[in-house]
Amino acid sequence: VATKLMQTSLALRQCIMTFIEIVNYVVVYFLGMFVIIGSADWRMMLPLACWLILYALLLRFFVPKLGKVSAEQADARSNMTGRIVDSYTNIQTVKLFSHSQREAAFAHDGMDTFLGTVHKQMRLVTQLYGFLYFINCALLFSSAATAIVLWMDNAVTLGAVAVVIGLVLRLFGMSQMVMWQMSTLFESIGTVQDGIGSIAVPQRIVDEPDAPPLKVECGDIAFDHVRFHYGKGRGVMDDFNLHIKPGEKVGIVGRSGAGKSTLVNLLLRFYDVEGGEVRIDDQAIHKVQQDSLRANIGMVTQDTSLLHRSVRDNILYGRPGASEEELMNAVRRAHCEEFIADLSDSKGRTGLDAHVGERGVKLSGGQRQRIAIARVMLKDAPILILDEATSALDSEVENAIQENLYQLMQGKTVIAIAHRLSTIAAMDKLVVMDQGEIIEQGSHEQLLAQDGLYAKLWRHQSGGFLAKEA
Repeated sequence: VATKLMQTSLALRQCIMTFIEIVNYVVVYFLGMFVIIGSADWRMMLPLACWLILYALLLRFFVPKLGKVSAEQADARSNMTGRIVDSYTNIQTVKLFSHSQREAAFAHDGMDTFLGTVHKQMRLVTQLYGFLYFINCALLFSSAATAIVLWMDNAVTLGAVAVVIGLVLRLFGMSQMVMWQMSTLFESIGTVQDGIGSIAVPQRIVDEPDAPPLKVECGDIAFDHVRFHYGKGRGVMDDFNLHIKPGEKVGIVGRSGAGKSTLVNLLLRFYDVEGGEVRIDDQAIHKVQQDSLRANIGMVTQDTSLLHRSVRDNILYGRPGASEEELMNAVRRAHCEEFIADLSDSKGRTGLDAHVGERGVKLSGGQRQRIAIARVMLKDAPILILDEATSALDSEVENAIQENLYQLMQGKTVIAIAHRLSTIAAMDKLVVMDQGEIIEQGSHEQLLAQDGLYAKLWRHQSGGFLAKEA
């Protein structure tokens, strides 16, 4: 995507500049040449007119082919770049499975495909210039012969003969330049067409005209007869209903694929519901501004990805206008100060100013998780979503952070997703989902008494540990 974005923008600029140059040369030189030669004798214009017809036919035949090859070349280039980036991004997996040679062959195959489009383009260019040289030579011979015959008949002066031959000789280089510019123009058009098809896709999730910002006063959340199938027509959610009261702490439980992440994605409006509606404080979220919706929701995800910037920038991303005191308070509450003090990067930056690398690769999973928690603590949104928020932390750090997370939850509406049931057992209400439906809900004790899926999952987890200890 990044490759297509960059090469499309450059190709668009090239299109504009090349078009201006072509129009300038065609209008000024070609038309001026017709006027000058025609002023001497109209018969000397005939070879040039025939040449122009053949020249236009060459352009009509070869340039669209070059444009098509250019589109294929742009796609092959982005595919080649994507393969290389993919291999480096997953370099740990490549090494773990000892597939460095296989990945090298995979990248080499992409390069061969790209070079195939280059060779195809060069063959077309060679054919084009061969035909152009032939018609240019024919123009020079016929123009010179016509001028000399007319001079011998005293129809034109010797000066007119010299002017015609001089202009035609100048046309040799000019025609190649214009042809090359035309080829470049259509190649750029092909690149733009290929890129636009990928990067100019209409946005599906858009705000309504004059949509108001979301105003959260209580944090009441309602899923009202929600229907959603990821565009497949069936499955996932049908007539889903859930009400979360203001300030209520709700734990979401269920097997993989039960619909837990879908519920969160719909609340954040990463997707629009296909039926029913989601409301926050009686405001349908599809009728308010998306930015205001997400500004009122803080979320800590299981797979934390940081920006390739400093630790300070990553934490302040939660609230860019926060003071230094507020920043340091969030750092302390998330227990980040110990490892941040020891951080440094290749440019000598230390502590909060040290850069964390692409996606936070220079930090451990637990360190990234703590920075993400500090970021959400700094944001201090009225609605809090925790998706396995402490899964990457060791037990000691987790216990220390849990206390601060419980403090952070005070006065907020909380949705916590966890596979470790012990981390959400103390929630006000637990909701058990299966195949996009709520099959059980209640407190920890109530669900154990029901002896349903939750009780089964609880026995499996706690029983598993007991069996190991025995």
